[in-house]
Amino acid sequence: MLVDSHCHLDFPELALEEAAVIDRARAAGIGLMVSICTHVSKFSQVHEVAQRSPFVVCTVGVHPHHAEDELEGARIERLVELAALPKVVGIGETGLDFFYNHSTRSAQEESFRRHLKACVISGLPAIVHSRDAEVDTVRMMRNESAGGRLTGLIHCFSGSRAMAEEALELGFYISISGIVTFKKADALRDVIAAVPLDRLLVETDAPYLAPIPHRGKRNEPSFVAHTAAVVAKIKGVGIAEFADITTGNFFRLFPKARAGCA
Repeated sequence: MLVDSHCHLDFPELALEEAAVIDRARAAGIGLMVSICTHVSKFSQVHEVAQRSPFVVCTVGVHPHHAEDELEGARIERLVELAALPKVVGIGETGLDFFYNHSTRSAQEESFRRHLKACVISGLPAIVHSRDAEVDTVRMMRNESAGGRLTGLIHCFSGSRAMAEEALELGFYISISGIVTFKKADALRDVIAAVPLDRLLVETDAPYLAPIPHRGKRNEPSFVAHTAAVVAKIKGVGIAEFADITTGNFFRLFPKARAGCA
């Protein structure tokens, strides 16, 4: 099976068809989906989706776009408390986005710091968003690594080879979205070719970033199969082997997910 390591099943574009979206994913060989939280204030909605399906687990966190508005609710103790709930397997989406700057840089950094500290305390991995902020993202990850006790992934990776190497050195995994299928993504494909297969995951970021042949449409977890096929080709392995390896990678990084989907 494949795992969609990052989707947003609570978003309106998917929520109205929740059961059908999950059924289509299962039919496409997607055995598990991680529904990612972007607002602590809306965590209950994310958690409810996971509780309704044996094929969905979730996370708790605040997207950097919302860091400023959600700082009060995103206290370290609160993140750790929610992370302990059944079916919560990671902390995030968190990180830095200096491309849009929807929240101030100081608010983003404070929120990111809290999330990373909560990861170390809880033992759960971080789901990291980084856009136009590679140096600062790596600096903060390194500062909060707690002697190697911080784990996680860089989600929707589209960064430089240097960023990938820094993340790998810190023990992080690299998660690949449908961007890898785009015609102008040669630089990304070159970076992925250099990332060890045992450190790769795949995702949709649904409802966004649908891969070719669905580009421009609403994305959904079933489409992760297209992304997986492209990455498998880059790595020179068959899709069945790629699915086995990346699913093993996922459960190694997210061991709580085994219980969550049992």
